[in-house]
Amino acid sequence: MPVLPSWVTEPLWDQFAALLPRRPIFDPTHPLGCHRRRISDRTVFDKLLQVLRFGCSYEAIADATCSASTIRARRDEWIRLGLFARLKQVALDAYDRVVGLVLGRIAIDGAITKAPGGGEAAGRSPVDRGKQGMKRSGMTDGYGIPIGRVLAGANRHDSPLLAPNLDLLEELGPLPDEITVHLDAGYDSATTRTLLNERRLHGRIAHKGIQAPIQAIRRWHVERTHAWQNAFHRLARCYERRINAIDAFFDLADTIITVRNLIRRAWTTHRWEGRPGRQP
Repeated sequence: MPVLPSWVTEPLWDQFAALLPRRPIFDPTHPLGCHRRRISDRTVFDKLLQVLRFGCSYEAIADATCSASTIRARRDEWIRLGLFARLKQVALDAYDRVVGLVLGRIAIDGAITKAPGGGEAAGRSPVDRGKQGMKRSGMTDGYGIPIGRVLAGANRHDSPLLAPNLDLLEELGPLPDEITVHLDAGYDSATTRTLLNERRLHGRIAHKGIQAPIQAIRRWHVERTHAWQNAFHRLARCYERRINAIDAFFDLADTIITVRNLIRRAWTTHRWEGRPGRQP
């Protein structure tokens, strides 16, 4: 069974391949010209998708076509080139052009996951008996498309991560004149309201100790996005130790989520080569 349906992986690979620099199959500087040929980028890309989706180790996914060391080396090479971040931005631009990002209202919330290996983004988890955990403070548009995140240890409170998250809005280009930020009761403080006022943002913040179903109707999108991300087991149980590697996997997962939603929402309004025969 494929890790993802072909109507997601094929456009994903086509765009990623367009970002890759040209590389020779053989190293022209080799004195004898007889070393092993370079493993194809498509093979390594498929292996990374499997690691992301299944959460297995590099050694477990390696086989005769590609070794674990090759997967790690190519992953690090692509991280240095910034390809995963560029791929995510291309997907967001395409979604915004075809469907439209709902930036007039955004939602921000944190989620704690396990980080058994520790690392730069790990800390003592308050919900897992002090074991190592990671918190991601995610930001989505009004429909739930992931547009940014901040990584921290599981023992960090949500509210200090709000400002770094809002800083990511500047990378999205022109923004609506009025933006409403939907937050849960963890952000219910005078500091949060002052921060939003300084940035000329409207806040819809749930109040501590008060059930507010009306306030929550626009906030569930970010909760759904956290569930979408946790479906990628490499993110739900993180063994990566370096933040840049974790960010790379998050960028790849966010790209898949964005492309999948783009295809589903554009299926009834657009026609293209390779369009699924039935609505996804």
